[in-house]
Amino acid sequence: MISPRIAFLDVDGTLIDSSEVVAPSTIEAVRTARANGHLVYLSTGRASVEIYPAIRDIGFDGAISAGGGFAEIGDELVISRTMPEDAVARMVGFYEESGYDFYLQAFDELFPSPGVRGRFATYLQDDQERRGEVRTDLEAVTDADEHPALKAFANVRPLSYTGIAKSVFLAADLMAYDRVSEALSGDFHVITGTVPHMGKGSGEVTLDGVNKGTTVLQLLDLLGLDAASAIGIGDSTNDIEMLQVCGVGIAMGNATDVVKAHADEVTTSVVDDGVWNAFRRHGLI
Repeated sequence: MISPRIAFLDVDGTLIDSSEVVAPSTIEAVRTARANGHLVYLSTGRASVEIYPAIRDIGFDGAISAGGGFAEIGDELVISRTMPEDAVARMVGFYEESGYDFYLQAFDELFPSPGVRGRFATYLQDDQERRGEVRTDLEAVTDADEHPALKAFANVRPLSYTGIAKSVFLAADLMAYDRVSEALSGDFHVITGTVPHMGKGSGEVTLDGVNKGTTVLQLLDLLGLDAASAIGIGDSTNDIEMLQVCGVGIAMGNATDVVKAHADEVTTSVVDDGVWNAFRRHGLI
């Protein structure tokens, strides 16, 4: 009998591509692996509220969200690694002083600055123009009429300084990452943006020590599982620590060279059966 494994899947660039479509083989791989007795968790930089129903409906045992800020077993929140209020205030103060757009991620809410919706709408339009023809064998995870993020980012209201695990900053300034890193170094973990359409001036900020990898270890401890049994699959900067702590770290074929350098192996790309091939190679399906 095969020993049960646990797999952690990134979302953007791993489960779905930048056009927010998913390969049918990926859906089949997740469902078959779970039917075979393995656990499959999401591990994403998205807030829980940004994991669209069409993604959750694929069927997962739980999720790590906000780049390691939160973790759920089933639909129960079991880990919450939020920032102190003064840290959020310091971070927001720097963004506002710099004129950068940003949004804050709580577990079940987003708090955007006023410019985020317009900037995101432009990103989506640019993506659509670059995309050309969409393959008909892939399934969309968003509503064609109105992107769910546009609805969420339209809800501009007073910011919350409590319950915040992560922020995303968006700027036309290509030096934004360097400036944020310099201003927030020491207390925060700053990485470059991990969603291509957010642009080169974007990035993500959590508390120092809060990342997917450290939260994977906390979650495995709660589940009573050894990291050696874990498989991590991702493509972006925020996946590196996850790939390092899992028994097997797998980079997608579309991953950056930096991420591939931290992986034990590389599978095919997101829409070319990357997850299916990885699961097949390691006996989950």
